[in-house]
Amino acid sequence: MATHAVAQQDVDNAVGTYNANKSIVDANQANVNQLETLQSFEKVYAPFDGIITARNTDVGQLISAGNSGNVKTDLFHVSQSGKLRVYVNVPEQYSQAATPGLTAELTLAEFPGRTFQGKLIRTSDSINYTTRTLIAEIDVDNPTGELLSGAYTQVHLKVPGQPSSYMVPVSALIFRSHGLQVAVVENGAALLRPVTPGRDYGEEIEIVSGLQAGDTVIVNPPDSLVSGQKVQVVQPAATTATGGAS
Repeated sequence: MATHAVAQQDVDNAVGTYNANKSIVDANQANVNQLETLQSFEKVYAPFDGIITARNTDVGQLISAGNSGNVKTDLFHVSQSGKLRVYVNVPEQYSQAATPGLTAELTLAEFPGRTFQGKLIRTSDSINYTTRTLIAEIDVDNPTGELLSGAYTQVHLKVPGQPSSYMVPVSALIFRSHGLQVAVVENGAALLRPVTPGRDYGEEIEIVSGLQAGDTVIVNPPDSLVSGQKVQVVQPAATTATGGAS
């Protein structure tokens, strides 16, 4: 029951003063929270357990927020060596065969005679324009930490079997408007076959398609050679294509 013992104006003034003081207290508390948050930046917490491999700051050095131009502001580099990520450039020829799940064997110069097992996890799904290679990521378990981060290794991927390929001298290649060809001897006559090259080893080149086992390839064919032209096989001037699964 209202008795009106205090004037309504006095009540309004008291309520207004309380609300104003409460706003000041809330604002001060927000400032305290901000200062506590800023103070918490004095401690840097790594997102995972690891070992500091690089320290780019000293005790007492001023740390500014963000990047100052092109100068890096990395404070530390942290490495977790329990599982290593190995990046390897897979030649374009084997890019289709390099699929996640493949087993990989790693060899390092500092561990002669030993191999380390890994598994291909993912690829970049794109061919590098400069190197014509596919970047693949391989995970390797390293529970003892004997493999060091940043080490150089050779990776051997166990890709599915490839079709047979053959090695021929580069002098056997014929460059014409019809594309790359090789001349073989069949029934005493020359036959020009279109071929697909693979890896180039300098004096020899790999042929991945267009030849068959037992084909007699003409070395140093003349520019005037055409299919059906009769030829005489002379051993020093011809070689038999040999090959096997690559």
